[in-house]
Amino acid sequence: MTGSIIETDADVAEGAAWLAARDPRFAMALGRTGPLPLRRRPDGFAQLFSAIISQQVSVASARAIQARVEALGATDPAALLACSDADLRACGLSRQKIAYGRAIATSGVDLDALRTRSDADVVAELVRIRGVGIWTAEIYAMFSLGRADVFAPGDLALREAARTLFELDSRPTEGALRAMSLAWSPWRSVAARLLWAWYRVDRDREGVT
Repeated sequence: MTGSIIETDADVAEGAAWLAARDPRFAMALGRTGPLPLRRRPDGFAQLFSAIISQQVSVASARAIQARVEALGATDPAALLACSDADLRACGLSRQKIAYGRAIATSGVDLDALRTRSDADVVAELVRIRGVGIWTAEIYAMFSLGRADVFAPGDLALREAARTLFELDSRPTEGALRAMSLAWSPWRSVAARLLWAWYRVDRDREGVT
C-alpha cells in the first residue's frame, strides 16, 4: 500500500507549512528559500537511468550528460541497448554507469507496478538492480513516484544542509540523519526539498538536479 503522494505545488506547500509549524528552524529556512519546488518527474526507465547519471557528479555535469543522452535517443531500454559503449562514453558516461544503464534495461523489473507498492517495497525492488543503491532508489521514489514520506540521508547536500541549519558540530552520518528525519514524518520528502533549497541559498550551489 502506498503512502501519500505529492502531485501538486499545493501538496508541497502543505508539507512545508506542517514542517515550519513544528520546528522554528524549518520556518526560518522557508522564509529564506521561499516556496519550494515541486520537482515531480515522470517515472520509468529514463528517469531511473537519470538518477544513475546524477550519482557522484555535480548538478551541472549531470544535466549536461543527461542532455547528450537524450540527444542520442537512449531513453528507453531498447534504444540504450542498441547504442554502442563508444556512443554512450561520448555522452560523458563512465564505463560503470553504462553497465548500470544496461543492467536496468535488462533487469525485468516492472517499473509501472512500483506505483502501487509501498515505499519500502519500492526501494527493496530497485536495489536488486545492479548499480541502483539506496540513494538512487529513494530519489526515484521521491521525485518519480511522488512519495511524500521518503528521505535520502545518503545525499551529501542534505547532510551538509542539516549541519548548517541545525547548527550541528559536524556533518551528520547517513544513519544519524535518517534518525533525525523520523521527526519530519509524514513529510520527509518535503523536508528534503527544504534542505536542498536551504543548501542552495546558504551555499549558493544547487544540491539536486
